[in-house]
Amino acid sequence: MKVLLSIFKMTLRVVPFFVAVIFSIQVNAENLERKEISEYIDRISRQHGFSVDELREVLGRAERKQSIIDAISRPAERTKKWHEYKNIFHGERRIKDGVTFWKKNSAALSIVENKYGIPAEYIVAIIGVETSYGQNMGSYRVMDALSTLAFDYPPRARFFRRELTQFLLLSREENIEPFSLIGSYAGAMGYGQFMPSSFRAYAVDSDLDGRRDIWENTEDAIASVANYLSEHGWIAGQEVATEAFLSDLSVSEIANVGLKPAYTISSFQEMGIISDGFSTFDAPLVEKVALFRMELVEGPQYWVGFNNFYAITRYNHSRLYALAVHELSQMISKRFYVDESED
Repeated sequence: MKVLLSIFKMTLRVVPFFVAVIFSIQVNAENLERKEISEYIDRISRQHGFSVDELREVLGRAERKQSIIDAISRPAERTKKWHEYKNIFHGERRIKDGVTFWKKNSAALSIVENKYGIPAEYIVAIIGVETSYGQNMGSYRVMDALSTLAFDYPPRARFFRRELTQFLLLSREENIEPFSLIGSYAGAMGYGQFMPSSFRAYAVDSDLDGRRDIWENTEDAIASVANYLSEHGWIAGQEVATEAFLSDLSVSEIANVGLKPAYTISSFQEMGIISDGFSTFDAPLVEKVALFRMELVEGPQYWVGFNNFYAITRYNHSRLYALAVHELSQMISKRFYVDESED
C-alpha cells in the first residue's frame, strides 16, 4: 500500500487505468442514477470496452463544481473588447518570460520550426497565452471539469460528453490515473492546454521516450503545439495578419463575419482595402483573406487575417485570441533578437 501511495504523489501519475478506484472513499450513488449519466455509462461501456463497474466508480468519484459552470459562462473572448483583452496577454512580464522560455527551449523550438515550418515565436506565444509558459496550467481535476460540464452545463453538454469519453480513452491508452491530471475549468491540459480529443489526435512524443507528456516535458509540449498548427493548415513562410486601412468605410460591414478567409486579396484591393501583407503573396486572385475589426479605446482598428491567422483560430476559435497570439509573438521575437545581439 505504501508503494501505491507514493506513486499517487507523483505530479504525473502513470499507473494502470482505474487502479485508483480502490482508494475511492465515497461514491455518489444518487448522481449515478441520473438518467443521462446511466445512459452514458451503458453506451461508453459498449462502445469502448470499459466495464460498467469501473465507469461507475470513476464517475461516482467526480465532483460537480459550480465554479466551473460560472467560469465557462463568462469567458474573456465574449465579455471583453480588444483593448481590454489584449492587455491581459501583452504585459512586460509575459514578454520577458516568453524570451526566457525561448532561450531555455531553443533547441526544441529549432527542431520543430525546421520540421513543421512554424516560427518559434508563435509556439512560444501560444504557450504564453495559454499557461504563462507552464506557470498556470489550471487548478481543477480534469475529471471534475469534464464531468461537470458534460452533465450539468446543457449549452455544451454534447461537446463535453465527447471530451469526457476522449479523456477516459486517453487515461487508458497512456496509463494515467484519471484523477491525477489537473487542468482548466474546461478540461484543457498541459503547457498548450489541449483538450482530450486534441491530445489523442495531435500530441507528439518528440523525445521518443515512449510517452506523450505535455504536462512536464517541454519538448513534447512544444512539438504538440507545432503539430496542431501544422495539421490545421499552417503554411510555412506566409504572413499571419497585417493591419488594414479602409479607403471606403462602408466595406467595414464585411468585418468579423467569420473566421475563415472568404475573399481574395484582389477583391479586397478592389474594395479599397489596403494592407502591407498583400504584397507578400504571388497569387492575389487566389489567396483568401478575412477582415477583422478590433475595438481600441480611440476607435476601431482593422486587420487582414491570412491563412495562418485562421490556423491559429483553429486552436481557439476567437479572433481576439489569434491576434493576441500574433502580436505577442512579435513582441517576444523583437525582444529575443535584441537580447541575442547584445550577448
